[in-house]
Amino acid sequence: MRLHRNLVFAVIDALNLIFNEGEYADKVIEKVLRYDKRWGARDRGFIAETTYDIVRWKRLYAEIAEAHEPFTRPHLFRLFSVWCVLKGIRIPDWKQLEGTPERRIKGRFDELSKIRKFRESIPDWMDELGEKSLGNKLWTKEIAALNQQADVILRTNTLKIQKDQLRSFLAKEDIETQILDGYPDALRLKERKNVFVTSAFKDGLFEVQDASSQLVAPFLEVEPGHRVIDACAGAGGKTLHLASYMENKGQLIALDIYESKLKKLKVRARRNGVHNMETRVIDSTKVIKKLHNSADRLLLDAPCSGLGVIKRNPDSKWKLEPEFIDRIMGVQQDILQNYSKMVKKGGQMVYATCSILPQENSEQVKKFLESENGKDFEFIKEKNVYASESGFDGFYMALMKKKA
Repeated sequence: MRLHRNLVFAVIDALNLIFNEGEYADKVIEKVLRYDKRWGARDRGFIAETTYDIVRWKRLYAEIAEAHEPFTRPHLFRLFSVWCVLKGIRIPDWKQLEGTPERRIKGRFDELSKIRKFRESIPDWMDELGEKSLGNKLWTKEIAALNQQADVILRTNTLKIQKDQLRSFLAKEDIETQILDGYPDALRLKERKNVFVTSAFKDGLFEVQDASSQLVAPFLEVEPGHRVIDACAGAGGKTLHLASYMENKGQLIALDIYESKLKKLKVRARRNGVHNMETRVIDSTKVIKKLHNSADRLLLDAPCSGLGVIKRNPDSKWKLEPEFIDRIMGVQQDILQNYSKMVKKGGQMVYATCSILPQENSEQVKKFLESENGKDFEFIKEKNVYASESGFDGFYMALMKKKA
C-alpha cells in the first residue's frame, strides 16, 4: 500500500480532534471527509478505517510509541507510524516519520500483548470492572470480540419489501449481501459500502441496524392492533422495527426526553412508510401519567454504559467513566419504577440495554421485581447476547408480564 500525504494528514487531523478536543469519532470522520470533494471511495475508506483503527488501539499504540496525552502533532505521527509497522505498511520517506524504530515497535508489541489491558487497549478501571462483573474467562473473550470491527448489518423493512427481494434489489446496485441464520430480517454486507446513497435506502426498503439490536422487537411479542409504547425511543431504530411487526395496525407511541431525536425519527418513519406512529416528548411527569395502565406492550430500551457496542463506537472506551456507570444505574432503576406503570394488566414489557454488565441488566430487573412497583409483574425470560458468541453487539433483554 502506498501512503498519500493528504490522506495521512487528514487522519492526523481527525485523531487530534478525537483525542485532544474530545469530539466524537463519527462526527469527526464526517467533518474530515468533507475536506476534499475529489476523494474517491477508497480514499475515504482509508481515512475512516485508519482513524477508527488508531482510536481503537490508542492505549496500546501510545504505550509502544511512548506518547502521552495531550498528544502533540509529532506524537500523533508516532501513533500513525506504529499503525504502519504493525500493518506491515512501508514507512514513506517523510520528515514526520523519520527514524521510526521498526524492530523496537514489533518487540514492544509482542511484550505488551501478553497483558490484557494493553493487548485489548482499555483503561485499567474498565479491565478491572469487566473481570469483576463477568469473570476472567468471559471478559477476556468478550473484550477481544468487542475490539473487532463491526459488520454492516441491514434490517429489511417488511412493510415495503421481503428480504429476498431486497437482496436482489441491492445486487442491482452492486451491493452484495449475506443472509444471517436466526435473524429473520437481517442482511450482512459482504464488503463495506455507503448504503445511504442507494435508491433502496431512499425508498425506505431497509435501515442499518445491528443484528443483536434486531432481536429486541420480536422479544416483546407485539401484534398488529396492539397499543405499543417505546419509552426511550431515541432516533427510533427499534421503534421502526416494532412498526413492521405491527403491520401499521394499532397504535405506536414513541417517547423520548430529546425532541431532536424524535424529529429524526419522524423523518425515518416517513421514509419507512410507517403510518401508525406518533411521537411525544417527555417534558414532564404528566406525559407518563396520562399513559398509565394503557399499553399492551412497553419497550424500555434504557440508557446504559454502551459497553456492548464498543465495536462500532471505539472512542467510547476513552470517553466512558466509572462514575457515569454508577449514575446511569440510578436512571435505569428510575425508568423501570416509573415507566412500568404504563403497562396495563396482562400487558408485557421488555427492559433492554446495549450493555454486557449484569449490574445494568439482570440485577436491575431483580431489584425492580423485588420492589413495590415490581410486585405486579412476573418475570418471563431474559437473553444475554455476548459479542464473543454472536459476533455482533453485546445486548441484554428481559421480558416481564403485568399480572392480570
